[in-house]
Amino acid sequence: MSSHATEAPRNESLVRRVVGASTIGTIMEWYDFYLYGFSAALIFNVLFFPQFDPLAGTLAAFGSYALGFFARPIGGLVFGHVGDRIGRRAMLVTTMTIMGVATLLMGLLPTYSQIGIWAAVLLTVLRVVQGFAAGAEFGGAVVLAGEYAPRRRRALYMSLPSAGIFVAIICSVGVLQLLSAVMSESTFLAWGWRVPFLLSIVLVGVGLYLRLRISESPEFVELQRKKELARRPVVEVLRTYPRELLLAMGTRFAETGGGYIVITFVLTYLAQQVQVGTGIGQAGLLIASAVALVMVPVYGFISGRVGRKPVYLLGAAGLGAFIVPYFALLNTGSTALIWIAMIVSLGVFYAAMGGSQPAMYAEIFDARVRVTGLVAIREISAPIAGGIAPFVATALLIAADGASWPIAVYVIAMCIVSTICVLPIRLRSGFIDEYEAKPRQQKVVTQ
Repeated sequence: MSSHATEAPRNESLVRRVVGASTIGTIMEWYDFYLYGFSAALIFNVLFFPQFDPLAGTLAAFGSYALGFFARPIGGLVFGHVGDRIGRRAMLVTTMTIMGVATLLMGLLPTYSQIGIWAAVLLTVLRVVQGFAAGAEFGGAVVLAGEYAPRRRRALYMSLPSAGIFVAIICSVGVLQLLSAVMSESTFLAWGWRVPFLLSIVLVGVGLYLRLRISESPEFVELQRKKELARRPVVEVLRTYPRELLLAMGTRFAETGGGYIVITFVLTYLAQQVQVGTGIGQAGLLIASAVALVMVPVYGFISGRVGRKPVYLLGAAGLGAFIVPYFALLNTGSTALIWIAMIVSLGVFYAAMGGSQPAMYAEIFDARVRVTGLVAIREISAPIAGGIAPFVATALLIAADGASWPIAVYVIAMCIVSTICVLPIRLRSGFIDEYEAKPRQQKVVTQ
């Protein structure tokens, strides 16, 4: 490839369309995913696991939530293979379709009072299907955005799907809060809770429309033309990048485990332990998510200037340092202090990790295995780092008779692991507009 070719400007309108489709599609997918998480904390424990006391019912609901995370590595590696062998776009259309169907069926499920234990079984099965489809969604979306983006704005553009996750949180919490506000509790539990799940089919339709209108990644097309596609992407990732794979998985503990504590578990904690109205926690999460929505691309932009790792370290170490004051603020019961805790944890520290992570992970791998590699980092670590976090936190809460300090220690430990692991990671780049080297001969980038 000539130097001129490597520096040729890309069609900005096309880039914006692709980044928009990646981001909006991620919003649709994670709306479905977070909707289950919030419902597990507030609804499913009552409607699908009523045979338990409230805290144990929440534990059972979060147990089904965790099972979806164990399906994510399998789905991620399956669809990661599709993304590296058949195409990024084809993979993303497929995952969105599966996720949308599973979420629609959740909205149609009979409850425990209607079919007994089979309600919980069917709910758990659909949760596993959700996790299977979600496994490669985010990784595929950021890779597609990055492979279209110009070099100077790559980290910024790749951070936008991360920002889209907060739009999903705002939408899922907002819809639940709106419905619970305009309906009586009995009406909401009778049928109102189904509405957000049924509405998701409209959102998925929009996402599919956008994704079907974009073309395949230019880097993937180039690999096809040269017949350089990886034959066995998973095997190639494991053989070529074992060190970086393990280190990057370690960086996930703060972002995934800590993130699910301050995003989903916090709603249960506020309602059952602090005993404030559910609306306070939901409103705080909406405000904090709005702040994070702005800050994620800001951190993405900064990571394009100072490097990916310094920004990620700010988020991981900062969340660990803040978690004790975080619970102290929650325990006051003051609405203002609760919201401050949520804003700082999400808008300052979690957003720093979300803004820098996509480019950092993508720059570990070459284009031949970029989707599989990024998905492997995120999803093999997801069950341990994130899937069990709300479950473990609830169990610690029970064991400590409602005290928050064991949960804070748990989060601190995860943040220490991530801080240690991020430092020695070697970042490379196989993006075709940066280096003339062949995909397996990347230049090391010190960041």
